[in-house]
Amino acid sequence: MSARGWAGIGLAVLLCAAFLKFCVRIVPADAPAPMASPRPAAADVGALLIPVEGVPPTALSDTFTRARASGARPHDAIDIMAARGRAVLAAADGRIEKLFWSGEGGRTIYQRSSDGRLIYYYAHLDGYAPGLAEGQAVRRGQRIASVGSTGNADPGAPHLHFAVHEMAPGEAWYGGRPVNPYPLLARPL
Repeated sequence: MSARGWAGIGLAVLLCAAFLKFCVRIVPADAPAPMASPRPAAADVGALLIPVEGVPPTALSDTFTRARASGARPHDAIDIMAARGRAVLAAADGRIEKLFWSGEGGRTIYQRSSDGRLIYYYAHLDGYAPGLAEGQAVRRGQRIASVGSTGNADPGAPHLHFAVHEMAPGEAWYGGRPVNPYPLLARPL
């Protein structure tokens, strides 16, 4: 074989090695899921983190304008289907405004954004993260609860009911104007 042939083979081996080192990550099937990054990537600044660990944007469905099963009022949120106990993550930096139990939402969290202009509402939770308390600052990606089916949710279909409300200055945690969270979560990659 000529020197040119060996050089081509050497280059191919080098490129394959570089590809494996920088582009391929081999993970055993029984490896634990990676922890969510508590800080946004530069490309994600301004967008909300999908608040259920391991759920990709392609798994989301825009249920914001759909009528509820009772037909009495609009949904004004999206439901993110996930296994019971899956980690619920803070969608953005902020502060826990209210931990609340209601007949409809079950175990809930109201989180106010850092600038005070938005409330993030997480409902049907199975449980809160240990030590979570009203007034506590939370960071984007921090585990705050777990997925469940409390309140009026179907016990056989655990999910996170996630809503966003735009708040007027001084408005209470239970007020605000509904904002569709779907386009804030299902952003193009």
